Amino acid sequence: MLRSSFCLAHFWLCLHIPSFGFSNLCGPNLGYIRFLVKRESLVETGFVGCFLVIIEAMSRFSELKHAASGKRRLKDLLLQSDNRFCADCGAPDPKWASANIGVFICLKCCGVHRSLGTHISKVLSITLDEWSADEIDAMTEVGGNSSANAIYEAFFPEGVSKPGPDSSYEERMRYIRSKYELQEFLKPSLRITSWKTSSSSLKSSFSTKLFDSFRIPSEGMVEFIGLVKVKVKKGINLAIRDMMSSDPYVVLTLGKQTVQTTVVKSNLNPVWNEELMLSVPQDFGPIKLSVFDHDTFSADDIMGEAEIDIQPLITSAMAFGDPEMFGNMQIGKWLKSHDNALLDDSIINIVDGKVMQEISLKLQNVESGELEVELEWMPLDQ
Repeated sequence: MLRSSFCLAHFWLCLHIPSFGFSNLCGPNLGYIRFLVKRESLVETGFVGCFLVIIEAMSRFSELKHAASGKRRLKDLLLQSDNRFCADCGAPDPKWASANIGVFICLKCCGVHRSLGTHISKVLSITLDEWSADEIDAMTEVGGNSSANAIYEAFFPEGVSKPGPDSSYEERMRYIRSKYELQEFLKPSLRITSWKTSSSSLKSSFSTKLFDSFRIPSEGMVEFIGLVKVKVKKGINLAIRDMMSSDPYVVLTLGKQTVQTTVVKSNLNPVWNEELMLSVPQDFGPIKLSVFDHDTFSADDIMGEAEIDIQPLITSAMAFGDPEMFGNMQIGKWLKSHDNALLDDSIINIVDGKVMQEISLKLQNVESGELEVELEWMPLDQ
């Protein structure tokens, strides 16, 4: 019954779709169709069921064929001699790309590109990420590193030089920001200072997505580079603000954002283990942490404060790019000094594919109290 139904369905398709031949039901296609029939329990559905299964199978194979074609185009582009080295520092064998700018880059430069935000550079792994057809089209339209650098590095001011494979993160950051975000090395006639300016000079050589990467946010908008998840773990020996104890809670502030924990009643050694999320703007400062005693009939009393410098965490995370590519390891450190509230040096680690930082703080402007928190850096594309 199933065999005859398949024959009828195939005969009908051949009559109505000349390009649909016997080869479409051979080899892997036939195996996939049999899988679908078994999955959908269509053995008894006859001609109509088999017809629909064949259509679904061919649609699926068309999608797979298109995806494979895109990957081949990307691989062929990578094999060009100019694309075998990072567009920004010259490191060999780049494994990353900025899909909207159209350049291949190394892991270290990739971290800086991510820090610029996806409105300027959308970073994808050549091997690990799924690429859309538009992203592959944008890469091939630019033509690779030489074509892109002919525009982005057309005009070098005196005293400026490219970073090398061993350059520091700060050197890469200065150069890459100047190159792509500030457009300092473009010919003056090509520099775009507003998205409303004419795009004809760039669109002739670049894709629409590449042109979009130059757009500068409207005045008043805040661009974010990632998220920080703050786990407020516990307080130790907090100050007394009521008769014998306190009702503490923690408030975190970053820019105009404010988040807080729940109140723990009558406890000088509270355990919260609460996770709070803060968006990190491009021009970020420290996270301001305050501990308060909750009062029902009067203003809440301050129980100490501290600041958390998130620059070491973000710099370390950006330098290493995708943490899932690495095993557990230390990647940075925030050092204790008289200028901060650290009890000990704070170590930044990659743990199970995440960038984490354990912090122990001595609360300031109060007679006693310590706080333990844990930070996790989360880039926007995560």
